[in-house]
Amino acid sequence: QVQLVESGGGLVQPGGSLRLSCAASGSIFSINGMGWYRQAPEKQRELVATITSGGNTQYGDSVKGRFTISRDNAKNTVYLQMSSLKPEDTAVYYCNAVITAWGLGGRSVNDYWGQGTQVTVSS
Repeated sequence: QVQLVESGGGLVQPGGSLRLSCAASGSIFSINGMGWYRQAPEKQRELVATITSGGNTQYGDSVKGRFTISRDNAKNTVYLQMSSLKPEDTAVYYCNAVITAWGLGGRSVNDYWGQGTQVTVSS
């Protein structure tokens, strides 16, 4: 079984910074892409940033230049450094990973999600 556990959310003032972390654990053979998505109240979930196992990154237009995604493959962890935060960044942030995991039938590739962490940007 595989789990993604996020941490680092909270309340921050506009212009401030936060760093989110997401650690994968369990019967992991390998981790492919990892990423962050967010969902604000009454809005659809949207892409924040993704990173491949080789370190190639992609960002949503609204966060380019302000957020940085990175990963530590040895720790099975992905990070999201958020700077110059705006009230419109307020949302629940979800970690996502495509993981090849061991199971009873051998290895299988699945899409996993964390439980979400709240980020609130407000004065």
